[in-house]
Amino acid sequence: MSENDDADAVLLFLGGPLDGRVEVREARHGAPLPTVTHTHLHDGPKVVHHYDLHPLTDGAGVYHLRVEPVPEPADAESV
Repeated sequence: MSENDDADAVLLFLGGPLDGRVEVREARHGAPLPTVTHTHLHDGPKVVHHYDLHPLTDGAGVYHLRVEPVPEPADAESV
């Protein structure tokens, strides 16, 4: 996506809590951000998701949920 566009951008979110959301970013706000962070607050701990932009055309792009590596559990010591 070009930073000098005078047209609005249509952005689709895939994965996570924003899955299926479509947003239109008005050109006056500038080019879409390369990464969007979504923080979900609820009764438990806050959950943070990161979405990375994958441009499709000058006026459209898809934010894909960033898949964080899952930490492996520590091996239990055998006695």
